[in-house]
Amino acid sequence: MLDVGLRYFLEVARCGSISGASARLNVASSAISRQIAKLEEEVGAVLFERRPRGMALSPAGRLLADYARRTALEADRAIAEIRELPNLNQGIVKVAAMEGSAMDLLPHAFRTFNQKHAGVRFDLTVQSPGLVARRVREGEADIGITFSLAPERDIRVEYALRAPVLALMSSDHPLAGRKAISITEMKDHPIALPTPDTTLRQLFDLTCAAEGLLIEPVLTCNYMPTLNSFARAGGGIALTGRLSVARRLRSDGLALVPIANPGMQERRVEIQTMAGRTLPHAVKAFLDHLIAEIETL
Repeated sequence: MLDVGLRYFLEVARCGSISGASARLNVASSAISRQIAKLEEEVGAVLFERRPRGMALSPAGRLLADYARRTALEADRAIAEIRELPNLNQGIVKVAAMEGSAMDLLPHAFRTFNQKHAGVRFDLTVQSPGLVARRVREGEADIGITFSLAPERDIRVEYALRAPVLALMSSDHPLAGRKAISITEMKDHPIALPTPDTTLRQLFDLTCAAEGLLIEPVLTCNYMPTLNSFARAGGGIALTGRLSVARRLRSDGLALVPIANPGMQERRVEIQTMAGRTLPHAVKAFLDHLIAEIETL
């Protein structure tokens, strides 16, 4: 548990303004300002850089925020472990995940874990890959599942595996029986793509550029289940990773075909936790369970 000053400080850091923190905490702005000033006097450094559009942590503020987040999480862990029963029938696990893993992998993992530990609850937030790591780093999620192209600051990678981009199509598609296909071969068929802010689309666009190809998708959508349904209905080819659809391929009448272009092999999926943090029992148990579930796929 944090003292009042550190709690107010973290909320200002999260909101980017004293007024935003005031609204979230239901505390007067003047009280928050006094606590921030008191903290700055105690540490002998400015904690925020005041900007026209809000407040950003100074270098000293970032150090204090890292300490405060870890202190709060360790206090929460200690309290949770005092309350938890030895058989892990209590606790809450906060997960942040990209959309693909939230479609199939995580619901299955939650169900199978709860069959053994019925009292454990889950809080899942679905976000873009970059925001997943941010939630873990700031202590808002215990576990993050995301695609990664480069190391993240203050993140411990608990598990990682290659996650190449695959072509998804109905099982009766003309290319469904192939062992592998190239993007050049795909361009003669309708293609459905996610929006450009996804790692999947970015890899596809970079690979097309390297090959000198210009491919206009017949469908662009920011919701992966829609793209998968388009492929299942025979509308054309969608792109996905194995973890997103592996458990539903046969029942949904879908086929996965590897894409031969090297650029489509560069992704990897990571399970992330905050670096330096000791995980509560329920979180650690689910982490181990989730890794086991992935390895079965």
